[in-house]
Amino acid sequence: MSLSIRNQIPGTITSVTAGEAMSTVKVRLAGGQDITAAITTDAVKDLGFAEGTAVKALVKSTEVSLATGPVEGISIRNQIAGTVTDLATGGAMGSVKVAVEGGELTAAVTKDAVEALGLTAGTSVVALIKSTEISLATA
Repeated sequence: MSLSIRNQIPGTITSVTAGEAMSTVKVRLAGGQDITAAITTDAVKDLGFAEGTAVKALVKSTEVSLATGPVEGISIRNQIAGTVTDLATGGAMGSVKVAVEGGELTAAVTKDAVEALGLTAGTSVVALIKSTEISLATA
């Protein structure tokens, strides 16, 4: 199956904490970063997710926010350090490619944000992704 989701990073499940309706799944990405995905408990069961399962973390580019450094005092658990490699801006929006250990992320952010953060190729950034915005697929 082909998907329009640009952000597809391989990893391995390190733990699953099941709840009645939702579960948190911790994944170690290919580059060594740890992320958390919040998915339904039914999905965990249906897909047979368990510690050691190879997966792909899927994130729409519109769900990736950028900061110029680590952010404290925020509920977003997933903060992945990287470097801007390329960007393109139009009248209102920008597409920012970020190299991270083991892969690449694309963030769709406003042109105003690109300018306010001073983003250019080589800028160090932190990609912020809510755990509820990460989907997992079998690898």
